[in-house]
Amino acid sequence: MGGSGSRESGVNGELLQLVVEPADEGDRLDRYIAGKAPDLSRTYARYLIENARVLLNNRQARPSASVRAGDVVTVHLPEPQPAGLLAEPIPLQIVYEDDDVVVIDKPAGMVVHPAPGHERGTLVNALIARYPEMAISGDLRPGIVHRLDRDTSGLLVAARNDRALRSLQAQQQARRMLKIYLVVVEGRMHEAEGVIDAPIARHPTDRVRMAVVVGGRPARTHWRVLEELGEYTLLEARLETGRTHQIRVHCASRNRPVLADPIYGPKRPQATFGLTRQFLHAHRLGFALPSSGEWVEFTSPLPSDLEAALARLRQRASSALRRT
Repeated sequence: MGGSGSRESGVNGELLQLVVEPADEGDRLDRYIAGKAPDLSRTYARYLIENARVLLNNRQARPSASVRAGDVVTVHLPEPQPAGLLAEPIPLQIVYEDDDVVVIDKPAGMVVHPAPGHERGTLVNALIARYPEMAISGDLRPGIVHRLDRDTSGLLVAARNDRALRSLQAQQQARRMLKIYLVVVEGRMHEAEGVIDAPIARHPTDRVRMAVVVGGRPARTHWRVLEELGEYTLLEARLETGRTHQIRVHCASRNRPVLADPIYGPKRPQATFGLTRQFLHAHRLGFALPSSGEWVEFTSPLPSDLEAALARLRQRASSALRRT
């Protein structure tokens, strides 16, 4: 998805300014904002518009207003509330827990930690309700070592005390933590396996996205083909580093975007196979337990929506093969 934009901080919060590109012409204003700022939900974008915190060409507009190429959209994001985290008894799928760590199988749609527009209903809100001692360092991300995008499902680990947090952070910084994803990309790979070694930073013109940028932070993704599905491919991707949107950015940089990716995929994909989010799942997670040093690994099967999409892909590939 194209677009240009910038973010600035101010005394009244953050200012996000976007310039509409031709590919986005005709989008509703609320949908456009949510698509350009993936940390904002469409509901929150609508709330900002209705509360006069969004200007379209320096004028107030309705959430349903259509944007045109060249339009300037200005979003005034309020400052995050400094109030303490709210504990919420949200059900979680706990894969493993001990006195130091907890491994969660996160569903798609759940935000990991509070942010503007997502102060409640996050994984952190659920964790501190279950483990009150996790209020580590008094920040908004207590115990969080690594995160998954809102619409990426699968495994992540959180620390229940400061010692465990330091241990997990050290393992991640030393690249000793195992993080393997299952991902379907558009197109076929030219080899059976490989490594994408390309630095990642904020996009130089579209500041709400990430991109492969010379001089960015080092990023390495190891991949191998698990199954060819006609014009699509099921991959296993192992992260050596953990940059924001790393797999999505790396795949898109090779012209192999993640299937149904609303940010880095094509504006209007040919097919999504019933998906409403990207086909990306944190499948395996491994690390050394902070107390004993014992190596542990956990596996999460594909959730039902990804499994159904994979079945449709296989059926389509099989039908195409029969026709040849």
